Amino acid sequence: MNTRVLVSLALLVGIGAVLHAVIPGIFFGMKPDMMLTMMFLAILLFPNVKAVGLVGIVTGIISAMTTGFPGGQVPNIIDKTITAFVFFAFVLLLKKYGQTVISAAILTAVGTIISGTIFLTAALLLVGLPGGAAFSALFLTVVLPAAVINTIVMVIIYPIALSIFKRMNITAHA
Repeated sequence: MNTRVLVSLALLVGIGAVLHAVIPGIFFGMKPDMMLTMMFLAILLFPNVKAVGLVGIVTGIISAMTTGFPGGQVPNIIDKTITAFVFFAFVLLLKKYGQTVISAAILTAVGTIISGTIFLTAALLLVGLPGGAAFSALFLTVVLPAAVINTIVMVIIYPIALSIFKRMNITAHA
């Protein structure tokens, strides 16, 4: 992995961290995870195992450090690492159909729902959410709205990022 790719991944994760910090909470302080959108963008632009592993772990660690969810540190690391590789598998499966804004949007929606499910399950098992009612409430009030927001953001930023990376002559989709 060359320096340009590493710098690009770092910029995307950094942008995600800043967005995560400025996005207001939507339900009892819980907020959509904009770092997740940037992680997905990084995977779409650099779909290789090393980049996916690196961006998944780093995003998980930064999310853990900035989470507002009580006891959400370990669930964040677990969630982002697993979600990164699941998302990567979907990217590889859909690669033969081409990477379009529509496919990026669909992958983002599905990826966000998978991420939210993994996070809430890990939190339930490790921290002890009070039963299935809390899981369902958080899924409906945080995960699903986050999926909608992340999808809209991806529709906006994916074509812009592709254009920038082509102009900068950074090998995207490598």
